[in-house]
Amino acid sequence: MVVRQIKLSRMETFCYLVGDPASKTGLLIDPAFDTGRILAAAATAGFTITAVVNTHGHADHCCGNAAVMGASGARLHIHKKDARQLTGFFNGVLCRLLGGRPSPRPDVVLQHGEAVVLGQTTLTVLHTPGHTPGSICLYMPGHLFAGDTLFVGSAGRTDLSGGSIKDLHASIRTRLFPLPDDTRVWPGHDYGDRPVSTIGHEKKTNPFMQAD
Repeated sequence: MVVRQIKLSRMETFCYLVGDPASKTGLLIDPAFDTGRILAAAATAGFTITAVVNTHGHADHCCGNAAVMGASGARLHIHKKDARQLTGFFNGVLCRLLGGRPSPRPDVVLQHGEAVVLGQTTLTVLHTPGHTPGSICLYMPGHLFAGDTLFVGSAGRTDLSGGSIKDLHASIRTRLFPLPDDTRVWPGHDYGDRPVSTIGHEKKTNPFMQAD
């Protein structure tokens, strides 16, 4: 399995390319901006994009869906509780304001514990509500793609519609912190003092959780 962290040009957003070497297929997590650069990176790495996964429905994580899907034919995945927000009017307006296009409807609605399969690579869906009702993380041994649930040294905001600080704390404590300490945490934004962390480091040092 190949992981490429791609820092996008707006809002400190990260997109992730996950590639399966056996099948030469890849998926993109949260392709919000710079879609031409993202697709070029995938092609250079030798992967055909077959899937897009949104960790949640906010425009700064999904406004590149239409461009990527149009260019690749990839299928779109999101948790069922954020599917309506993804294609809502307000989100579509925000996508256009951010330079993208409104997202197409998802092809696959996800639930906790389901698998996203890419060739011989399997990522497990962890439903982690708090930032949004349908926020998810994707886990495979050694790697956690944390979206806006857990950042390096912080966590997602909860003051937007559907947010809940109680739910966010519970999601991190019950679904993320039990993962092995050496699991790499790949955040949705570059808000910390480093672009990647580990579960063990965040358990010991993350001030958002220490205050609980």
